[in-house]
Amino acid sequence: MSAAKISTNPISSDISIDKVVLQYGKGDNAVLALDGISFHVERNEFCVIVGPSGCGKSSLLYLIAGLEDRSGGMITVGGKPVVEPGPDRGMVFQAYTLFPWLTVAQNVEYGPKRKGIAPAQRKDIVDHFLTEVGLAKFANHYPSQLSGGMKQRVAIARALANDPEVLLMDEPFGALDSQTRHSMQKLLLKVWEHSKKTVLFVTHDIDEAILLADRVLVMSGRPGQIKKVIPVNIARPRNMDLVMEPDFIAMKREILELLKNDDDDDH
Repeated sequence: MSAAKISTNPISSDISIDKVVLQYGKGDNAVLALDGISFHVERNEFCVIVGPSGCGKSSLLYLIAGLEDRSGGMITVGGKPVVEPGPDRGMVFQAYTLFPWLTVAQNVEYGPKRKGIAPAQRKDIVDHFLTEVGLAKFANHYPSQLSGGMKQRVAIARALANDPEVLLMDEPFGALDSQTRHSMQKLLLKVWEHSKKTVLFVTHDIDEAILLADRVLVMSGRPGQIKKVIPVNIARPRNMDLVMEPDFIAMKREILELLKNDDDDDH
């Protein structure tokens, strides 16, 4: 498999969320986390979810990943119902979740190896994605020898190396300092421009949401529902200078107002 083939023949699928309900516990102890939530993410689209703490953003990603069971409704990826975890969905968490006993290259190779891909082909895949995330020189390092930003780059490379149809990202840059976070946003945009995976990304950072997204989905407080969908009609490629542009500021103000109103409703 050549690098060109990896980057120009992406596999991606749409995500459909239809009247999904998530409830924890039963009886008097029941907590309704998601209440009939519905939305659709198109193939190759980069959608970002923002919302108040505890609104079910991360839980929703876990449902799509098949790591939790929904209480009602339907979730499909590429038209196929989600009933369990699968290689069609890659997940990147805030915690780095790398295997500490494996090198950087071995971490990235893990998925393709489990799929039974031949060693020479696996090497091409690893080389390609480590180059994509700027870590080709660190292939033989262990996670303990890397900074937080570098670990998260490995996590992104590992998720993409498995060639998922969708990429689910749960506040992947939330633990990073501001400068590293900005560099990771730029990196993710570059990698996404090449891979064109369908991405559903959760964040608390409104600037990050607008910078990355084709659409921002604003969720209400618990029980979580989609309060408003905001298209981000800003040309790509994008850079950090956008945060000073009037359109960017207007969108940020709108999202902040939606979140503020939700917070006011809770009091």
